[in-house]
Amino acid sequence: MSTDADRHGGPVLVTGAGGAAGIAVIQALRERGRPVVAADCDPDAVGLHLVADGGVVPRGDSPDFAAHVTKLATRFRATALICTVAEEIEALQDGAGLLAEAGLRSWLPSVQTVRTCTDKWRFAKACAAAAIPVPRTGFGTVTGVPGPWIVKPRFGRGSRDVYRVDNRMDAAFAMSKVEQPLVQTRLTGQEFTVDALVDRRGALAGAVPRWRLQTKAGISTKGRTFHSPRLVSAVGRLLGAVGLTGPANVQGFLSERGEFSFTEVNPRFSGGLPLALAAGADLVGEYLRGIEGEPVRPERLVARADVTMLRHFTEVFIPCGS
Repeated sequence: MSTDADRHGGPVLVTGAGGAAGIAVIQALRERGRPVVAADCDPDAVGLHLVADGGVVPRGDSPDFAAHVTKLATRFRATALICTVAEEIEALQDGAGLLAEAGLRSWLPSVQTVRTCTDKWRFAKACAAAAIPVPRTGFGTVTGVPGPWIVKPRFGRGSRDVYRVDNRMDAAFAMSKVEQPLVQTRLTGQEFTVDALVDRRGALAGAVPRWRLQTKAGISTKGRTFHSPRLVSAVGRLLGAVGLTGPANVQGFLSERGEFSFTEVNPRFSGGLPLALAAGADLVGEYLRGIEGEPVRPERLVARADVTMLRHFTEVFIPCGS
């Protein structure tokens, strides 16, 4: 769904162009007729080859990350920034003055909020303090945490170094293999994701629940949207508790008893974003409106239930010497 404003707006710089979320945002912007500048730390990132303009930037933990992003934006006259990598947000916030000087508009969550979301131990404690349902959690110990368990890094992404264990001996072994291990009661039931957008005032503008019917490397490869006002209300409370505005990706489980429990919040768009978009929720377009100073429209963020996504690979071929 494109508009004259989209077609005549300046280029949008999208970071994380090699990830599933970055590619989804790039494709959504292209469908709107909006020029895109792609950025990634990997010169072979596929998103760099989906658009005409783009470039390689350092990793998000580089001290000159924001300067490189600003230089790329200036080169291609980008006017808006969409970051799809949570670990880059703090560096971009630190470089907010550079972005503004380059005329690059952004809407990023606070550093405190990002740290709460990316630190799984801090996230679990914040949710418990706000009476948000999360699995019982221990830091480096199973004491006080009913099994069976999930052992995972305190800081991590993409289901890397995540172990399912059933007894204390296996749990001890898993903890020895994981840096700063977090131990959680293993949830059962049906896994879900909610793609959400919170407006600048902190109000939940839209949320699209979907079942994670199949995943690979932490990314949904088969999913289906569903309606649940009760879950959407709980997501609103959760995002309010962590202080997040902008896009969010909320994950959790629905138990056999019909109870929701949350496992994480990513302060960015998700890799499964195409399903929410296909179901009718224009999350990318409304986020871009917010970046450019326009109000987010909740009526544009309503999705149809029972839309199913089946994912497959596709290829991009690069000519020799290019």
